Amino acid sequence: MTTHPQAIHAKALAFSLATFFAVIYLACLALALIVPDRGLHAAWLQFFPGFAWTWQGIALGLIESIVYGLFTGAVFAPIYNFFDE
Repeated sequence: MTTHPQAIHAKALAFSLATFFAVIYLACLALALIVPDRGLHAAWLQFFPGFAWTWQGIALGLIESIVYGLFTGAVFAPIYNFFDE
């Protein structure tokens, strides 16, 4: 007898990934302020169009990281559920 795992709920996955990406984004910014060499951080910040080291740029990056998480969860869960059957 084989058991099938439960389907992944897209809403739960999207919100959890959005929260995770936001926390990681803020932690990365905090580390960039603590460590003076921003070489690696500058490479990752290219994925956030419009990012700048201003309050508006940081807020825009936070919004973008949340949107990336929502999009990833909303796309991944249905694909996983389709192929899991």
